[in-house]
Amino acid sequence: MSNQAAKELEDSAYNYASQAIRMDSQGSYGAAISYYQKAISTLIKLAQLYPDYKLNRMYLERAAAYQERVKALQTTRGVASAAVSATGEAPTGSPVQSTRSVETLKATFDELVMKEKPDVKWEEVIGLDDAKRAIKESIMFPVKRPDLFPLGWPRGMLFYGPPGCGKTMLAAAAASEIDGYFLTVDAASIMSKWLGEGEKNVAKLFNYARKLLEDNDPVMIFIDELDSLLGARSQEIGGEIRVRNQFLKEMDGIMDKGTSLQLYVIGATNKPWSLDSPFLRRFQKRIYVPLPDLKARLEMFKLYTAPLKLDQSVDLNQLAKLSEGYSGSDIRDVCQSVQLRVVSELFESGAAVDKGSQTREIRMQDCKEVLRFRRPSVSPDMLRAYITWTENFKAL
Repeated sequence: MSNQAAKELEDSAYNYASQAIRMDSQGSYGAAISYYQKAISTLIKLAQLYPDYKLNRMYLERAAAYQERVKALQTTRGVASAAVSATGEAPTGSPVQSTRSVETLKATFDELVMKEKPDVKWEEVIGLDDAKRAIKESIMFPVKRPDLFPLGWPRGMLFYGPPGCGKTMLAAAAASEIDGYFLTVDAASIMSKWLGEGEKNVAKLFNYARKLLEDNDPVMIFIDELDSLLGARSQEIGGEIRVRNQFLKEMDGIMDKGTSLQLYVIGATNKPWSLDSPFLRRFQKRIYVPLPDLKARLEMFKLYTAPLKLDQSVDLNQLAKLSEGYSGSDIRDVCQSVQLRVVSELFESGAAVDKGSQTREIRMQDCKEVLRFRRPSVSPDMLRAYITWTENFKAL
């Protein structure tokens, strides 16, 4: 099946769904049901024609949501018909209830963009010196002294590396250090929820960011799971192509708007090798966020065990050595599992019924046992892939 044919099917599904929601909101339930059913059959056909396609799950989820709405409308119509037969009047409040229900089928800009500034201190980011330096050079220094950068500064930054190593925390810490705005978007949500209007909402995101610049404060757009949006694919359909092209256009616009624009786009991905090559040059800084080294692992164990009751036998230096290859989130999970171990003992002994009872102190043996059963989440093959990609594409 050609990309053009797939695009036409996707556009048809979007048009049917839009008509259905409009009819639904107006109380024209019969027409709404008809359009919902057309949208459902079109989405299912798309999924069947592309059995291995990444967006199949999204198509089927939307079809299921529309099907649930059809069932609700059929019930509503039955109740309304009975009420009209008995009283000659339609039940009051039905259109309002319908409008509230149909709103859950829409994916809005406000639902997909978080605008709250994170509360993460710079000192909470352990290790990652290269990444910190790149952020300071590209964001923090230009914000404080833009006059020192006659040639401008990078506005696109890509954080890549194994999952659980602090990519999101880096962006959050940078945002908390500057007096500006922080917008965060999940790229997977863009592709899964903005069916038929993806490119419009990407444009809306960047227009909103440019509007915030009128306050003379810097703006950071953080896009997680960037590979979901900009990854190279053997199969693409209309909406996906349009979203990617719109994003490319917006990134070019940022870089072409003079040397003093304080608008930054930070992307994060666990799969840098899947990014489409035309987008790489839009991210002038490409920064590897690696697994924590020995020093960083020790600091993490100190941080995560601080609220726990430790026996004198616990040697954090040894734990740092034993956890080579573990990510930051792995280390946090290890500490959490050790605490769960002693809590479970308290419950199994029956002592937990006493509100004043406490767990015993954590011993070194507890930590070793947990490490024995919790292996690193990042494989050696994956690490080699990151190192190879870094050698070819890094840009500090």
